[in-house]
Amino acid sequence: MRAGTAGRAERAAPPRPLRRLVMALRRRPPLRLCARLPDFFLLLLFRGCLIGAVNLKSSNRNPVVQEFESVELSCIITDSQTNDPRIEWKKIQGDQTAYVFFDNKIQGDLAGRAEVLGQTSLKIWNVTRKDSALYRCEVVARNDRKEIDEITIELIVQVKPVTPVCRVPKAVPVGKTATLHCQESEGFPRPYYSWYRNDMPLPTDSRVNPRFRNSSFLLNSETGTLVFSAVHKEDSGQYFCIASNDAGSARCEEQEMEVYDLNIAGIIGGVLVVLAVLALITLGICCAYRRGYFINNRQDGESYKTPGKSDGVNYIRTDEEGTEKNCKDFNSRPSWPSSPSQVFNEKIVWGQQINHVQCLASHGSK
Repeated sequence: MRAGTAGRAERAAPPRPLRRLVMALRRRPPLRLCARLPDFFLLLLFRGCLIGAVNLKSSNRNPVVQEFESVELSCIITDSQTNDPRIEWKKIQGDQTAYVFFDNKIQGDLAGRAEVLGQTSLKIWNVTRKDSALYRCEVVARNDRKEIDEITIELIVQVKPVTPVCRVPKAVPVGKTATLHCQESEGFPRPYYSWYRNDMPLPTDSRVNPRFRNSSFLLNSETGTLVFSAVHKEDSGQYFCIASNDAGSARCEEQEMEVYDLNIAGIIGGVLVVLAVLALITLGICCAYRRGYFINNRQDGESYKTPGKSDGVNYIRTDEEGTEKNCKDFNSRPSWPSSPSQVFNEKIVWGQQINHVQCLASHGSK
């Protein structure tokens, strides 16, 4: 009996490899419930934690638009349990913050050229360069666990350059330096500059292009200056400048720069001619002076001088000799004047004659 029983037990026992597998499964710890859940069920649980929180997104947080066009500032509510949230838009420029949309109305400088699209997005018509700024969309949802959310959008308004101001020297001698200027102040972003000579674009450095091996210039595309260290005859031509940015470009009118040879012989000849003319003028003046053209006319071989005071009237009467000596100075009789200068002198002579008569009369009375 025992032998039969033992034989049945051996036949009932599982084979050895299977027994090892069963023992390994018994030793393995039980799996957690969350580890058995499908991945999509875990995502649903994670999303359930966010239910009740307002969230915003934007389709374009860095819109770029050209001046006088329209643009939409995208602000979209993705999650919220509040049916009528409060929407606000603010404009931030430097240290200043101003309302753009508040109390369901467009505010500030956007009044009359902006509106709210859908529920939260903002559309602006006829944008200007002053509209470049940061715009903040703020949403307040009172029925959500997270009541407030905001998103910031940077608007860039590009401005096409206007006609630049170009300055080109008219004429430059060979071997001298020359600087060409080009400036434009309206474009945004800041424009870059390029120069053309006879409709051919110039490189920033003449040494990098074999076409300009006979030139020596440098072009600064940021400041618009074209500097020739030493001009050559080949640098003569029609020059113009173009200012460009992402919004467009503008050019100035063509201006001619002439490079000429310095004629040393001509300069020396000119100097000699000037010196000869000056010598002839000096010689003519000397001859005229010697011939008396610059000497006052004489009357009766004597030149009359204007007395500083009437010396013929105030002589002191001493004796007869003194009287005759003092009065004989008036004996000269005037002649008829022949020139304006002589008229003045004759007036003096006639005055002296009258003084002579008075002098004699006074001494005769004594």
